Amino acid sequence: MWKWNLRSHVFSAGLFVVFAASAAAALPGDNRGDWPNYGNDRGAMRYSPLDEITPANVTSLKVAWTYHMKPADATRVATSETTPLVVGDVLYLGSPYGRIVALDATTGKELWVCKLPGNERPAPRGMAYWPGDDKYAPELLFGTNNGKLIAVNVKTGKLADGFGEHGVVNLRTPEIMRGYDKNYALTSPPGIYRNLVMTGGSTPEESRSVSGDERAWDVRTGKLIWTFHSVPRPGEFGHDTWPADGWQERSGVNVWNMMTVDDKRGIAYLPFGGPAPDRWGGDRHGINLFGNALVAVDANTGKRLWYFQTLHHEIWDWDLDTPPMLLDVKKDGKIIPAVAAMNKSAYLFLLNRITGKPNNPVKEIPVPASYVTGEEAWPTQPVPVKPPPLARQSFTAATDVATVTPEHEAFCKNLIATHKLHDSAPFSPLTMDSQIARFPGSGGGPEWGGGAFDPKLGYFIVNTNDMGSIEQLEKKKEGFWGSTTGPDSFFIDEQKHLMCQTPPWGSLYAVNVNTGEIVWRTTLGVTDSLPEGVRNTGRPSLGAPLATASGLTFIGATDDSRFRAFDTGTGKEIWTYKLDASAHASPVSYRGSDSKQYVAVVATGGSFLRSPAVGDSLVVFGLP
Repeated sequence: MWKWNLRSHVFSAGLFVVFAASAAAALPGDNRGDWPNYGNDRGAMRYSPLDEITPANVTSLKVAWTYHMKPADATRVATSETTPLVVGDVLYLGSPYGRIVALDATTGKELWVCKLPGNERPAPRGMAYWPGDDKYAPELLFGTNNGKLIAVNVKTGKLADGFGEHGVVNLRTPEIMRGYDKNYALTSPPGIYRNLVMTGGSTPEESRSVSGDERAWDVRTGKLIWTFHSVPRPGEFGHDTWPADGWQERSGVNVWNMMTVDDKRGIAYLPFGGPAPDRWGGDRHGINLFGNALVAVDANTGKRLWYFQTLHHEIWDWDLDTPPMLLDVKKDGKIIPAVAAMNKSAYLFLLNRITGKPNNPVKEIPVPASYVTGEEAWPTQPVPVKPPPLARQSFTAATDVATVTPEHEAFCKNLIATHKLHDSAPFSPLTMDSQIARFPGSGGGPEWGGGAFDPKLGYFIVNTNDMGSIEQLEKKKEGFWGSTTGPDSFFIDEQKHLMCQTPPWGSLYAVNVNTGEIVWRTTLGVTDSLPEGVRNTGRPSLGAPLATASGLTFIGATDDSRFRAFDTGTGKEIWTYKLDASAHASPVSYRGSDSKQYVAVVATGGSFLRSPAVGDSLVVFGLP
C-alpha cells in the first residue's frame, strides 16, 4: 500500500505574511441592500442583513413581478440553476438562452440585453461581479459552456473590449487541454479578489485527460497571473502521494464549484473534487493530493498556505461540492475565524480558516476494504467527532425499505431482489461482482448550493438529500474501472420518483457552529403523489437556503415546485408558495429603490433530479 504520514502532513509547515488583525467577519450587504456575489459576501454566508420581511408578516408575501427568460424565437425550453446578482437597484441575470440581461430590480423592467457570440451560454449557476476601479467600469464575469471566460461592461451591456480578445478569454489553453479534444467548461461563478478573477473548470471522468489546475487572471486585461497545480508535479509538495506512473496527465482534481475569498486576509479557498475516474483508483494508489481537499492559497500569488483533505483516495464520487463558507465561531471566550467545508458524504468540517486546523476533533476511522481488481482503498477516512453526518450513511434491506404504500414497498423489494442489491455501511466501496445501494449517492448529501449562516444565532443551515445510488463497477475499454449504470442511477422508482428507503428523503438542518451540535432537523419537501397522510417525506433538493436578519430561512431547491420560509430559530415551516416549476437554484434578497425588501429565485425545473422542465422564470416576492 502507498504510504503517507497523515498526521504530519495535514497542514503546511509555514504560514504566511502577517495580515491586519480582524477576527470577526464583516456582515454582508451594505446600506443599499445589494446582493453582489453568489453568497452575498465573498465568503458565501448567504445572509441578508435586511429585516423588513419577518416571521410575523412573511405569510403576506406576494409575487411582485416575474421575468421570463425564454426569448420569442427560442425553439426549446432551457433550464437554469442560476443566482441573480443585484447592485444599485439593477438585477443581473445569466440566461440559459445565451443572453445576459439587466433589469430594474424594483419593477423588472428590462434595461439592456447582451446576446453572447455564437452558441455560448453562461455558466448555469451564476456570474461574478467586479466593482471596477478608477479606470475601468464594473464588469460581470462568467464562464461558458465552451470554455470561455467573458467580461461584460455593466454600464453599456457590451463585452468589455479590453479584456482578452474583445471581452473573451479562451480557457482551453494548451496547458489545460494537453492535446485532448474534450469538453472543458465552467458551471459555477468564478472567484473575485481585488483585480483578479479565479477560475476552475469541469473535466472528463477519464484517467488521462484535461487538467483540473486552478488559475487567476487579470480582471482588466485577461492576462494569466498564476496557476495552482492541482496534481503536484515532481518537486512540489504532495507529489509523493501519487505513484510514479499515476500523476501524469491525471484528470479530475478540479474546482467545478465555487471558491470563496477572505478579502481582509487575501486568502482564497479552493474546494477540489476527486481524481478521475472517481469510483476506482487502481492506477493511482495513495491519498492523491489535492483531490477532495480544501486548499487555502494566497489569492495574490496562488501559493499554497494550508490544506485539509476531507476524503482520502476517492472511490465514491464524493467531491468537495459545496462552497467553503467563511464564518466566525465562538469558542472558549474567543472568536475563531472559521471555514465550513462539506463534501457529498454530508460530514461538516469546521476549520480555523487561518491555519486549517479543525475546531472540533477529527478522527481517522477504519473503513471497509475494496476487492476490485487493482484497487487499494485507503484504510481510514477523516470523520469529525461532531456534528454527526447530515444525511443517511447506510442501507439494510431487512429494516430500511420504504413502506409509504404497499405498492411502493413491493416495487422496492422486487428491485432489491432483481438487482441482487447488497446492503451498505458507511464508506462501503463499490464492487465488481454485484450491485450496491449506497448512501449518500453520487448526488450527495449536500449539493453545489451549500448552506447559509445566521451570524446572530451561530446557525449553519443546509439542505441535504437522502437519495442512494445503485452501482456496480466494470472494466472500461480504456482500461480503468467505472460504473455500469452511469452517474445518475438512483435507488428509486424512476417513473414515480419515489425513493426506496424509509423517509426522510430530504432534510433541512441547523447546526450550532459554536458547539458543533445539531439544533434542529426538519423534513424538506412533500410527495404530492402519495396519500394525504404520508406525503411529508422530504424531497431531493438542488440549490441553497438564504438566511435573513429577521430570523427567516428561505429555500426553493426541492423537486416539489415549492418555495418556503422557515423560522431559523426553530426550523418551523411558516410559509409556502407553489411555483410553476421547481426552483433548483439559490434565492437572493435585496432592497429596491422603493426601500422595500424583495426575495428572488429562478424556477425552471430540470437538473439531474429530472423535475419537469416547464419554466423560464425569475420570480420576485415582496410585501404588499
